[in-house]
Amino acid sequence: MIKPLSINLTNLVFYLSVGCVWLFILSCESKINTYQDSDVFRYNEHKNISSLDPAFSKDLADIWATNQLFNGLVQMNDSLQVLPCIAKNWTVTDSGKSYQFHLRKDVYFHKSDLFGTDSTRQVQAQDFVYSFNRLLDKKLASPGSWVLNKVDYFEALNDSTLHIKLNQPFPAFLGLLTMKYCSVVPREIVEHYGSEFRSHPIGTGPFKFKRWEENIKLVFRKNPHYFEKDSRGRSLPYLEAVSITFLPDKQSEFLQFAQGNLDYISGLDASYKDEILTTEGKLRRSYQDRVSMIKGPYLNTEYLAFYMDSDIPEIQSELLRKAINYGFDREKMITYLRNGIGIPADGGFIPRGLPGYNNQIGFEYNPKKAKDLIDQFKLQSGISNPSITLTTTSNYLSFCEYIQREVQKAGLNIVIDVVPPSTLKDSKANGKLDFFRASWVADYPDAENYLSLFYSPNFAPNGPNYAHYSNTEFDNLFEAAYLESDPLKRQQLYSEMDQIVMEHIPVVVLFYDEVVRFSRKGIHGLGINPINLLTLKSVKKDVNP
Repeated sequence: MIKPLSINLTNLVFYLSVGCVWLFILSCESKINTYQDSDVFRYNEHKNISSLDPAFSKDLADIWATNQLFNGLVQMNDSLQVLPCIAKNWTVTDSGKSYQFHLRKDVYFHKSDLFGTDSTRQVQAQDFVYSFNRLLDKKLASPGSWVLNKVDYFEALNDSTLHIKLNQPFPAFLGLLTMKYCSVVPREIVEHYGSEFRSHPIGTGPFKFKRWEENIKLVFRKNPHYFEKDSRGRSLPYLEAVSITFLPDKQSEFLQFAQGNLDYISGLDASYKDEILTTEGKLRRSYQDRVSMIKGPYLNTEYLAFYMDSDIPEIQSELLRKAINYGFDREKMITYLRNGIGIPADGGFIPRGLPGYNNQIGFEYNPKKAKDLIDQFKLQSGISNPSITLTTTSNYLSFCEYIQREVQKAGLNIVIDVVPPSTLKDSKANGKLDFFRASWVADYPDAENYLSLFYSPNFAPNGPNYAHYSNTEFDNLFEAAYLESDPLKRQQLYSEMDQIVMEHIPVVVLFYDEVVRFSRKGIHGLGINPINLLTLKSVKKDVNP
């Protein structure tokens, strides 16, 4: 058995209360799980899960869960390559507008009495037609309906052939189809449960739904009829069950991981980052024999945005926007505020790892240049004490305070306004903030997704252009990229667009995030990927790690 990991006990009352909660969870677990520890993969979801219906898989917590239960036509591997899934192959014709998918004939929905005598049935092309029509149904109001915006029509040519016609070429379309929104669902089950399908999911995935005690415990069991096999021809998944708990904060989650009650935690939180990592981002010696850590690029750009339609002189000034970009040390910020987890932004808005990324267009730390630019603004504008209000949430206050202190040395005062996440989200969408912290996690792994934040028809609240940035040359290149089928030429267009954005400075790019995963020794096959998708079908656990 694993020995409990060492941890500094600073609040006895807190830990006792967490222990009581965990005892209650374990009492529930004894009723629903009879497998040995090596059969079950356990993790905590502190953000909770709102739905197990893939049509509502918007947040990462929901995506992780539905990824174990559902499949689509295609899937993405850890290298961001689109691979076959329920579709064994496909052809693309008509200059990239026509897709024909040929389905496997050995894919079956999870068992349910609602299927009748056989308790299951084979997936057919008509099931995808139903699933896509459901996604588009305005009465359902799925947040994922947009993924089919460029689809003209779709039809089942026969039981095993699905045809999709786009209204214009879109090179990233296959990547869109890997999203959980595009999973196949069975008509008879969905129509029986209606809105309660969220808690009675039937899919085709490697695991099947067992039990959900909301806010306490969620359990999946192995799907013994899953269609995928490993490279040696062995059936997937290897695990017998997945157990998800819902302790509400990261500190208690880490405590349970440290005590061996969880197999895995993801991400870095201020409550435990110094406990487990050095400032260089390495595991501390006391954890090295009990914990494995993997990290890699995450398609998430963290940034500050200026509202370009603001009438405030400081916001309108390209001099001050440029000065802020020069005025702080990104490497120092990552080292001391994130223990080395994250890549200091040395390029544009497109993160490292995606085609189009260019490390020659970013800003290096140059406090003298920042001061000169601010002095120039003061001279030209007649404003002797320039000031800007930066709106953020409490989670990112330390970053904003660091930038505030550094830029103030150059002569610009930044006032920080801390608001709840919901307020920030609503205010930035409705143009109520002049300068605000934001992040963009890729919906699909293509630089077009990042550059869409600067396309003028996408002005918020009708799109993700929260900065209200507008540039005719950029818009023309953005539209040209849709029609370009050559990946290298499209990459060049992306790089040109990113350079235009950085020249006009509607944003301050802070860093490109990294995925960091901690697991107990003895966990194999967990993997890591730039979209931070949790895939458990190939995970194994040692009996006594």
